[in-house]
Amino acid sequence: MAEGNPWLTIVGIGEDGPAGLSTASRAALDAAQWVTGARRHLALLPPLACPAEPWPVPFEAGIAPLLARRGQRVVMLASGDPFWFGAGGTLARHLAPGEWVAHPAPSTFALAAARLGWRLEETACLGLHAAPPTRLRAHLAPRARAIVLVRDGDAALATARYLTERGFGASRIAVLEALGGPRERIRHAAAVDLALDDIAHPVALGIAFAGDGAILPRTAGIADDWFAHDGQITKRPARALTLSALAPRPGETLWDIGTGSGSIAIEWLLASPSTQAIGFERDPARAARARINAAALGVDRLAVVEGDAPAVLADRPPPDAVFVGGGLGEALLAKLSVDLPAGTRLVANAVTLESEALLASWHARRGGHLLRIELAEAVPLGSRRGWRASYPLVQWSVTL
Repeated sequence: MAEGNPWLTIVGIGEDGPAGLSTASRAALDAAQWVTGARRHLALLPPLACPAEPWPVPFEAGIAPLLARRGQRVVMLASGDPFWFGAGGTLARHLAPGEWVAHPAPSTFALAAARLGWRLEETACLGLHAAPPTRLRAHLAPRARAIVLVRDGDAALATARYLTERGFGASRIAVLEALGGPRERIRHAAAVDLALDDIAHPVALGIAFAGDGAILPRTAGIADDWFAHDGQITKRPARALTLSALAPRPGETLWDIGTGSGSIAIEWLLASPSTQAIGFERDPARAARARINAAALGVDRLAVVEGDAPAVLADRPPPDAVFVGGGLGEALLAKLSVDLPAGTRLVANAVTLESEALLASWHARRGGHLLRIELAEAVPLGSRRGWRASYPLVQWSVTL
């Protein structure tokens, strides 16, 4: 809760309307000079003593008019807990400490868990109002559970189709509508059988995953066949070593230069939901493929920028780590060494003699770690087996 004398009160409201409001929320509404919120939230309230206006669509359009009312006593209505996939976090970024106070109501996640008897700490909770069902990809595993907020009935059906297409049609889905209010309704079906045509907003899905579809591993260096590629991909063993050197941490941003299939950037994003990544790729077909791979693996937040490095790197927010998988050259390394802030982790891979010599030279000048990676795979050799060696890979990693 913010300190001081706040002018904005963010009130969480459920489908039960005034009956579920706390004493503090009721007092804020009684003292308000202006009230705003979604139309359905305003419709839940009795007549107010002050003006009330619906929040516009898109959401961002209402922020400036709200901030223009500084100095008035303003109440904004939000669903349930405003800071769990709600409006509270978005608004707080535009406000100074002491300008606001929040009175949350039970979240949809809490109500759904109470109806289903699920432990929230063991359940993935996702808000997919404006996001595709592919965001579920990393959670698809038998015996796992998720509570998912979706936009409407069409989105609920699209989620069931996605599960079925991925081999998880046996998942049990609880369709939870208008929880906590007089319109509350809960219906159950397998994902493959879900065909309801009267699902009412607001809606959440409780999903108990089941099926024999492919499960996305949580370790670095997932199999190459998870990615569409044209051969330009950091292969699984080398990718695992590269990600180990890059060492992704929550909240950090990666630049993946010469992203190719996007495999390094995608696994960076899979490491934590708070990581960010920008892939730079000169070839439009590969850039498009990287975007498709990212979406398929549930990390559509990968930004792919087309163009040649280092020119395409100009005016970008500084990263925490940089991987050079393509376009390696003296000019690029010199630019990065000058422009990147101290503490940035830089990893570059080389397969040609020329690029290997380049990394050896930079290692001599700047230190860090120089690693030569030689891999061989057992393959049929007539009626027996033999080793087929890959090109040696030289990796330079350094903290600038």
